[in-house]
Amino acid sequence: KGLVQLKLVGGAPAIGSPFTLTQKMSKGAYDIVGCTEAYFGNVLPEAPVMRFSDYPYAELRKNGGLDYLQKLLHAKNIHFIAKHHDFGNFHLWLSKPIAGANLKGLHLRVAPVYTAFFKSLGATTQRSNIAQVYTYMENNTVQGYGWPALGWVKPWIKVTKYRVEPGFYHATLHTLANLKKWNTLDNKVQEFLTKVAMSFEAKSETTSGEFQAALKKQKDWMASEGMKTITLEGAEREKWVKAAVTEGWKEVLDRSPKHGPMLRKLFTK
Repeated sequence: KGLVQLKLVGGAPAIGSPFTLTQKMSKGAYDIVGCTEAYFGNVLPEAPVMRFSDYPYAELRKNGGLDYLQKLLHAKNIHFIAKHHDFGNFHLWLSKPIAGANLKGLHLRVAPVYTAFFKSLGATTQRSNIAQVYTYMENNTVQGYGWPALGWVKPWIKVTKYRVEPGFYHATLHTLANLKKWNTLDNKVQEFLTKVAMSFEAKSETTSGEFQAALKKQKDWMASEGMKTITLEGAEREKWVKAAVTEGWKEVLDRSPKHGPMLRKLFTK
């Protein structure tokens, strides 16, 4: 026993669809959750800004970015505690090489996070569950997929030959609490939970030694298994990066014309 006791409910199937997780928490089904911002975009239209940020979270806490987002979350009965994990940038992973940013002729497995980005560069797309990725790559149903730098599924190395650089967006996990429940907690408990979560936030920054060591270890292993890196440069790199930024922020600005412009100022350089 300690200052805080948490009853772990678990993941799927106990919680149902992860996309309803934060909705349920905001209504009181759970007190606290840990998930990617992609799982609460249906509660907070502005949530994708968390994956588009150009700043480490320590800076977002100083420049008012997280304070602004916190106000929007509080209106939904959600309290943001901290980012607790970072899988790094998303990448495009392929079974065959590309010469530039043009993805025409490629059929890719996608998640909503980057669908618009890939389509804007000419790719066709489809959704699937994680278990189908290997089979679809193996039988050429798809020629690639988006996935974070870390948290990668090792057996996919047999059907994945290339990683495209640069990466785009951020694959992060966040700790959120039901605001009404949070406000019932003693200050000492709130401070303890925040302190612990903040320690994970600091360690998870992509500039941290811990993250960089994990990334190097994985890249070295991938190279030893024969995976090659396609690094876009010059005009092709610029086209790639611009498309990612433009398509990503278009979603936020379309969904939240009131708050989107200010969030873009706070979250991007």
